[in-house]
Amino acid sequence: MEFTFLALLLMVPVVYFTITVGQIQGASFAVVGAADQAAKVYVAQPDASAAQAAAEQAVALALADFGHPAEQASMALTCSKTDCQAAGAAVTVTVRLGVALPFVPFADGLTATQVEAASTQLVGRYK
Repeated sequence: MEFTFLALLLMVPVVYFTITVGQIQGASFAVVGAADQAAKVYVAQPDASAAQAAAEQAVALALADFGHPAEQASMALTCSKTDCQAAGAAVTVTVRLGVALPFVPFADGLTATQVEAASTQLVGRYK
């Protein structure tokens, strides 16, 4: 009886911790992929408005592939030159994602942590 009670008391937090760490790891993989793909897509577009839309779509798609809603993420874009589409410009895309606590449906703003990744690509001379 005591063994069952102590095993249950100790195993539930360990399992919850393992699931939470797994979700954080999955979210970190998702933001790395999202930032990388968004930067690659951005530098391949012919103009800034199409590049911004393509990068946002790439972030949403990469996050959806890992099961994370795009609404919980934010994307920031910085350029080394004033014209982000100019040849030789370094474009950096930073993606941040809040990781929700597992099995807590009533805590809308409560997150386990926030993960972030950045990727930099150079705009090529020829498109």
